[in-house]
Amino acid sequence: MDPGSKHPKEAPPISDTWRVVPRKLVSQKMQQPCLVHIYPTGPSMGLRYELGEEPLVLGRGEECDIRINDHSVSRRHARIERDGESYAATDLQSTNGTFVNHARAANSPLQDGDYLRIGNCIFRFLGGGNVEAEYHEEIYRLTIVDALTGIHNKRFLLEFLEREVARSVRHRRPLAVVMFDIDHFKAINDELGHLAGDYTLRELAGLMRNKVRREDLFARYGGEEFALVLVEASSQGASDLAERMRVLVEQKSFEYEGKPFNLSISLGVAAVTGEEAVTVNDLIQRADEKLLEAKRAGRNRVVG
Repeated sequence: MDPGSKHPKEAPPISDTWRVVPRKLVSQKMQQPCLVHIYPTGPSMGLRYELGEEPLVLGRGEECDIRINDHSVSRRHARIERDGESYAATDLQSTNGTFVNHARAANSPLQDGDYLRIGNCIFRFLGGGNVEAEYHEEIYRLTIVDALTGIHNKRFLLEFLEREVARSVRHRRPLAVVMFDIDHFKAINDELGHLAGDYTLRELAGLMRNKVRREDLFARYGGEEFALVLVEASSQGASDLAERMRVLVEQKSFEYEGKPFNLSISLGVAAVTGEEAVTVNDLIQRADEKLLEAKRAGRNRVVG
């Protein structure tokens, strides 16, 4: 068993060079099931590994069929092999575990669209009828969705906010932005490891995702910082929602590998009425300044 470290490096930004390929334009010849590397971002993102009759071993060692140069990955971490009409993932006594859709895998069958986590790295299994079309659609999805948390990313946030700022000014309707981050997030990484930090980000995103209206946007801004864009929300309405979310996180009990811990978040609120000219950068900067005020005032609070 490999004693691999739990401190993966920060990866560069997502490439924006991909687009959706309509199913009817895609060749039907490439039907081979595959794994697509979706996290971390960087040069490896989007790489496709086709699966065949022979088992494939994933790991950090040079002898592995799929080599993953990340210290959260053991030298021989997991094996993917055919299991009847599909494939299955088997953990090879790795240090940090193998997971299918967030559930620890011993010998777990893979279904089309499943997420396979190897240490800090995430792959998606594509095994449907038209793998080539699914592949291109997955690459497009990665340009607008944060692979770790499953919510929208900074790129999509800025595009969404650009439209809503213009709409706010044009129709003279209010618009609010809430920026928040996790208090003392570094301590979680230091005490429990970076995999626990990733778990925390996923759990926090899942906790809040269902609390956001359909017309609003919840996105990961970067690192442990998140953003909410609240359409036609007043400053008071945005502050009230931010306070409800603060309490929601404060009262939630988190647990990673049997170790319980609690979180708190600090939130900054910026709002416009639609009567003034404002840019996307102005609005984000205002919310960020309020977030900084919340931090300086002692954290675990809303400033708007």
